[in-house]
Amino acid sequence: MYKILKPLLFFLYSPEKAHRITTSLLHFLLKLPFGKSLIRSMFHFEDHRLEREVFGLRFKNPVGLAAGFDKNAELIDDFSNLGFGFIEIGTLTPKGQPGNPQPRLFRLPQDEALINRMGFNNDGVDEAIERLKNRKSDILVGGNIGKNKITPNENALEDYLICFEKLFDYVDYFVVNVSSPNTPGLRELQEKEPLLKLLKALQDENNKKETAKPLLLKIAPDLSESQLDDIISITKELDLDGLIISNTTIDRSGLSTKVESVEAIGAGGLSGKPVFEKSNNVLKYIRRHLPHVHIIAVGGIHSAQDAVEKIQAGANLVQIYTGLVYEGPALIKKINKELLKHV
Repeated sequence: MYKILKPLLFFLYSPEKAHRITTSLLHFLLKLPFGKSLIRSMFHFEDHRLEREVFGLRFKNPVGLAAGFDKNAELIDDFSNLGFGFIEIGTLTPKGQPGNPQPRLFRLPQDEALINRMGFNNDGVDEAIERLKNRKSDILVGGNIGKNKITPNENALEDYLICFEKLFDYVDYFVVNVSSPNTPGLRELQEKEPLLKLLKALQDENNKKETAKPLLLKIAPDLSESQLDDIISITKELDLDGLIISNTTIDRSGLSTKVESVEAIGAGGLSGKPVFEKSNNVLKYIRRHLPHVHIIAVGGIHSAQDAVEKIQAGANLVQIYTGLVYEGPALIKKINKELLKHV
């Protein structure tokens, strides 16, 4: 079905409009008599051998929806019917913000890639919590948190703590996002001293709770080896529960799309197939130096074999985003079926 729809969506609509249309269509279909049964029969796949216990949580399968697709916790119940093992919402900020001016999301079909400079557009953490309170499904949900654009880096910790405290009772794990290229100055927080300060404060608050929640850090694929060594050192020092590898890249090398077309798009994070090897290299480096840390791999997964490669490179779980845009929801089932062959 999606293979028929995709050419029309790509031809007629902008990426953001197409996103709204497809998610609205899914919601409509699920409301029809027998709609839920039909959708689940097409896309849902369960097998107890796919279950994973990672950072103390039990995942029904290792395939998740990456942050950015459901920024405002609006799609959890609907997308739980597509076969995901977990869904990550956000990035959420303390106050709602519109993000960067449109257009801010661009397709590169020749490369099966996207460039986005969304800028943490979201309704704010309080709006998301109201939706989380009313969700019906029991799928595991991660909360990806960030800072508001107007918040200077010296005050960023306050924003992260606000999101952490407010979301604590409503998500199963947390992801600290300091690696988006689309909020000015944000990636500066990946440097060792500010990152250590930020994560230590969050971990201290976490440890005050009766039961701490898994705390993960999402990193960029553009870090130098010395920066990766800092991440490794911080992960050990603070005993972080895991890492997400990786966010989008600012690198534009090796694309099939014409250089002038890419330059006309301008700034933003590149996702999809071109980031696959780059993120894999970071994944392998981290895994060599942190053999026991839990890793969620994301970046360029467009096929079942891509997911297998991520797992074989050391990932415990995988997430998809751009692959979902290009391949459709059937990709989730394909990945889970292929992973069963490697159990």
